[in-house]
Amino acid sequence: MTLTNHRIDHQDADERLCNTSNNTEFYQVLAPKLKRRDFLIGSLGLAFLTLPKGAALANESTPSTVSRPASRLGFNPVMVSEADKIILPEGYQYQVILPFGSRLPHPDQELTIGSHHDGMHFFPIYGGNGEGLLVLNHEYIEPRFLHNSYQGRTFSSSAVYIDSEGHRDAKEVLDEMAAHGVTVVHIKRDEQGEWLPTTSPLNRRIDATTLMEISGPARGHEKMRTPFSPEGTQARGTINNCAHGVTPWGTYLTCEENWAGYFYNPTSQPREQQRYGVRSETSGRYAWERAKGSATHADLFQRFKADDEFVNEPNQFGWVVEIDPLDPHSTPIKRTALGRFAHEGVIFRPAIEGQPIECYMGDDARFEYIYRYVSDTTYSKNKPQPNLLDKGTLYVAKFHEDGRGEWLPLVFGQGPLTAENGFDSQGDVLINTRLAADLMGATKMDRPEWGAIDPNSGEVYFTLTNNTRRQAEQVDAANPRAGNPYGHIIRWQESTTLPTHFNWDIFLLAGDQSDSEFAGVPLNDTNQFNAPDGLWFDKDGRLWIQTDMSERVLNTGDFSQFGNNQMLACDPASGDLRRFLVGPIGQEITGITATPDGKTLFINVQHPGATTTADAFKRNQFSSRWPMGYGVPRSATVVITKTDGGVIGT
Repeated sequence: MTLTNHRIDHQDADERLCNTSNNTEFYQVLAPKLKRRDFLIGSLGLAFLTLPKGAALANESTPSTVSRPASRLGFNPVMVSEADKIILPEGYQYQVILPFGSRLPHPDQELTIGSHHDGMHFFPIYGGNGEGLLVLNHEYIEPRFLHNSYQGRTFSSSAVYIDSEGHRDAKEVLDEMAAHGVTVVHIKRDEQGEWLPTTSPLNRRIDATTLMEISGPARGHEKMRTPFSPEGTQARGTINNCAHGVTPWGTYLTCEENWAGYFYNPTSQPREQQRYGVRSETSGRYAWERAKGSATHADLFQRFKADDEFVNEPNQFGWVVEIDPLDPHSTPIKRTALGRFAHEGVIFRPAIEGQPIECYMGDDARFEYIYRYVSDTTYSKNKPQPNLLDKGTLYVAKFHEDGRGEWLPLVFGQGPLTAENGFDSQGDVLINTRLAADLMGATKMDRPEWGAIDPNSGEVYFTLTNNTRRQAEQVDAANPRAGNPYGHIIRWQESTTLPTHFNWDIFLLAGDQSDSEFAGVPLNDTNQFNAPDGLWFDKDGRLWIQTDMSERVLNTGDFSQFGNNQMLACDPASGDLRRFLVGPIGQEITGITATPDGKTLFINVQHPGATTTADAFKRNQFSSRWPMGYGVPRSATVVITKTDGGVIGT
């Protein structure tokens, strides 16, 4: 038996550093501002960076100290934990549903729930709070917990079995492809208050083999043409789906994040592969290209060796995919106008009748960028407008040192985005979004992940999880974290007078009690955390923050003080931050949505037990047995309610 270990752990699964541009890094912008210890002031009192006198945009308000209202958080915080269970405040209860591998009931098909649950949204149906469609992403897989035949063998979290001839079993690979993608599940609350999946024709699985349409400026471009679609108009499947988005017209957007590692090209790589981190080693992440199967499936597998005739296959990934959850027969659409990169998620501003739609996206990799999209045409809730996500302008953010920012348009023919720099069309600019952003001089960020928009103020928040590649020589008194292991959260407010400008500030610096700041003071036992990832505002304006410490560091060394990954609730208006939930061992807390009344909260627990070593796996000694308490650990969805039936967080 030969084992390949394409991923040693989740940290190594993150995209490789591939931004070699000379653009300003965010620490170079942040450091001069943080040299002053008086930066923790502002209208919310939450680690604001004040603008220099005269720096505000015309007719823009700058932060000013105001009295804080009473907190909207009504629970007692929980403490950190290393236990293999869900911990919630007193007065709360939870239920586990939809574990990986469980049956997805359908009247005509045999379907199962995918693996590694991530971004998620609840679509109410029939006008109530007790029934709806829960749509969730499946980011990646852990083969050793997927295949029963791996039990009792020395397998790391990403090891796969390769036979003596160098091949993978075709059925194993098809099972792995099926565990990726998206699940649409019809759920109901029964008379006892339990949520259960129900047999429904709306239940659906979308995976790494599902037929998809390509729309927008890159449709039909020569770099999108493959043996499967010589016209460059269709694609097969979606992979490494992380966070998500919800359109104003009620469709679900799934976002392709660390897709590049699934491919490899050992020969000459075009820039569409080099800038996105396609591997040059002997196989992709799970060696799918080595599967030996029938001629029917041959190119389904072979496409992951992205050279020669399959050189354009990676270009069909890295997009945002639109799915209509209410139409199980609809074809998912890859919306290329939103750019190609390691998409974490998409957040929309509330749509306004007669105005363009506007959304934000992060490229979750070290030293990558934050983007904004504005449609060309205007929104109307009573008129179908299929081109809102196909025709518009994609911008990339540049953060200036004085607290102002601007959105730089990524438009063919403007600035450096010309034939002289290797672009032939708008479709080419979008296929090479990162290269276009490099040339425009965007600000390199510390892994932009989830975003959220405050329903009260309209401010945009983004998590910057960490950046382990920051060098020691970049450390100074104002930016003291070599490797930036802890991360932070930024926010900005769009200008009301200059459509491509904004004012920005720092909302929170995550970390331990000696190296964090929030509301003017360090974090404490009730709220210290690191690696902010998931971010979501509820209907009342509470901000929910989810963490994703790598299993490589969980409960070890300096990270042991943080315990397992967790979720916190924050009231930006009052400056209150409290730990609400701690998850089991080896997982990340991710995916968050709620019923319209706010009385039922859904979250996901992804990859519990990922801290299991290869030797422990062989001995059947998994670090976690969640959620069943026996057998292999499984990603699953958690339903949270208050015992008194009230709104979550109050």
